[in-house]
Amino acid sequence: MKIAVIKYNAGNVQSVLYALERLGADAVLTDDPEEIHAADKVIFPGQGEASSAMAYLKARQLDQVIKEIKQPFLGVCLGLQLLCEHSEENDTECLGIFPVKVKRFIPENSQEFKVPHVGWNELENLADNVLVKDLPDPKFLYYVHSYYAELSEATIATTHYIQDFTAILHRDNYWAIQAHPEKSSTVGEKLLSNFLTI
Repeated sequence: MKIAVIKYNAGNVQSVLYALERLGADAVLTDDPEEIHAADKVIFPGQGEASSAMAYLKARQLDQVIKEIKQPFLGVCLGLQLLCEHSEENDTECLGIFPVKVKRFIPENSQEFKVPHVGWNELENLADNVLVKDLPDPKFLYYVHSYYAELSEATIATTHYIQDFTAILHRDNYWAIQAHPEKSSTVGEKLLSNFLTI
């Protein structure tokens, strides 16, 4: 099984590759459309800023490649946000796979809640979905983000920070996780391993 990890101008790619290696997956970092289309599964990681990431994807026609994917596809962190239709981060039109808007956290109490949201938070309201099947307890994931996807029909798990927000999305062959599964111990490892079975 060949996993294509999409290469673009966003961080955290190496840690995702290491996590896949620990699971015994054969992963390649690539921005080659043919290699991406030929893979059994595709992972779209990233951390960084939405508008520059979208500009990079469009310049290399990777935005079209992502929209054409038919195999199981997993967005991670910034990857989740870019799969949505619009981000408040620099008023960015995104890929529109999920009809969801991405908004900035507004702390009601700056002493209690800091932005960005950094740290461990619990997955809640899990749907019956292969990606979240048999996750170990307690279901905590590691987050680093200032923007969040709104709750929607595509939401299959939530997390609470300031308010409830989308932790995981699913639509057709696309899944996406806001947290960093590659930095989330056994729960994150199980999420990745579940994705590899899809």
